[in-house]
Amino acid sequence: MSAFEIYRTLPEQIAARLRQEVLSSKLKPGDPLREVDLSERFGVSRGPVREAFRQLTQQGLLVLEPNKGVRVAQNPSVEVRPLVVALRRTIETFVLGSIFERITEEDIALWTDILSEIKLACESSDVEALTDADLRFHQAIIQSHDDKDMFTLWQPIAMRMMMHYNRLDDIMESYREHERILEAIRRGDRAAALQALELNIQ
Repeated sequence: MSAFEIYRTLPEQIAARLRQEVLSSKLKPGDPLREVDLSERFGVSRGPVREAFRQLTQQGLLVLEPNKGVRVAQNPSVEVRPLVVALRRTIETFVLGSIFERITEEDIALWTDILSEIKLACESSDVEALTDADLRFHQAIIQSHDDKDMFTLWQPIAMRMMMHYNRLDDIMESYREHERILEAIRRGDRAAALQALELNIQ
């Protein structure tokens, strides 16, 4: 689990572990998840596992299918993915544009720390760590907005896009893309930052 987040409950800890496994493709689309198996694995009763399932279903990573139980959600189809990309771009560029004039040194310091994690993950070809850090970089931008409903809108869209993270042939390009976003923010170049953010979301 990432040190970036503090989990206060068992369901949150279980959800974090399963989310990481879905996003790193250890759990693949369509894989079934059973309460009893996970209860034994995590050494807990079925209640916390059931609550973790509920959280991950809300986030779009799991689906509850009649007569089939809980399964890992499918990746967006070829037809639907452009819509998912467009929705995520719209939300993230709206948020960054809205907060741009009041970005603080603390914000930049946080994004810089996460960017360092992205670089380290790329250098070591650690896709699991990269997926986690990439998601947190964008999450930190979204959570800088005063309207917390933005996160509720953004999270399931971003989660579905991050499933099966294999967009880049050159994994270091992920670091360079995020670096371009942050460098434009540091320069106070709003247009360049928004353009770099759009190019990163594909």
